[in-house]
Amino acid sequence: MAIGSGLGAQIGIAAESTYGTYVAPTKFIEFTKEGLVLKKTTAQSAGIAANRFLPLSSRRVVTQRQASGSLDMEVTSKGMGVLLQSLMGTSVTPAQQAATAAYLQTHTLADTIGKSLTLQKGVPLTTGTVTRKNFLGCKIISAEFSCEVGGMLTATFEFDCKNVEETSVLATASYPAMAPFGFHQMSLKTGTYASETARDGVRKVSVKFERPHAVERFYAGQSGLKKEPIANDQVKITGSIEMDYVDTVLDDLHTSDAETALVLDFTGPIIALTHAERFTVKLPAIRFDDAPPTVEGFDVVKPTMSFVGLYDGTNQPSIEYMSTDVTL
Repeated sequence: MAIGSGLGAQIGIAAESTYGTYVAPTKFIEFTKEGLVLKKTTAQSAGIAANRFLPLSSRRVVTQRQASGSLDMEVTSKGMGVLLQSLMGTSVTPAQQAATAAYLQTHTLADTIGKSLTLQKGVPLTTGTVTRKNFLGCKIISAEFSCEVGGMLTATFEFDCKNVEETSVLATASYPAMAPFGFHQMSLKTGTYASETARDGVRKVSVKFERPHAVERFYAGQSGLKKEPIANDQVKITGSIEMDYVDTVLDDLHTSDAETALVLDFTGPIIALTHAERFTVKLPAIRFDDAPPTVEGFDVVKPTMSFVGLYDGTNQPSIEYMSTDVTL
């Protein structure tokens, strides 16, 4: 029997073979907050009948079902692969580094067709009984990664889902030994792609990937459920850098509107040899939209520099993840 509060909650996850078809969870996510909810569309008969003051309850029908919501979590040293693959789109097999226990996942930006998830949410009653809600056909439509002074690297994933069912059994949660990435492990580099140099004075960085999809693909003959969403706009990558005004390197890039590559890296403990736990966002081309070094008082000047990620014509954005995960 679980604790009858959020302390007894769980989220399980599994990659689907077929969009919207339940797969029993095989991994369990340590999350900080979730907002996954069923969304139903109803229609009510409005037929006029003598002396009837209220619509008939028996004539209300559910014409559409779908779900959506967010999942907030800390980025950890294990178990992130399925989410990263669903966000970025490339089918990834972890590559063993030499003959060590370190495995590198390289998630390169690609189409996400066929990349859907089953998310199982366990919600405790006050009695300690955990109810289950199985979210099927979950597509990641955005993800934001952020870290600031004194904090953890956090992620917020936004999902669009085909349906929710409550019949499949609640899986037993288990969690591997893992650690979160944090500010003490963070570095930010900019410059020529693959030869970036570290920037000083950085206090906070956030990067957001948005994957626009046609999420209203409701057709006749589908029992009120949607077809798999498909990409219907270009990917949007945005972010911001908060820093002390220690130099004019990024400010000059804003002024000139010149291109630069960006690498946001978190390096943890060594796994084996030279291979450390690592989470790295690589953007081959960004340009700054806003970088105002304004003086607002006696304190150190702290500009916030907003940027947009673009295509450099050769290299795609990617997320690299080094862990001991042999499989996603």
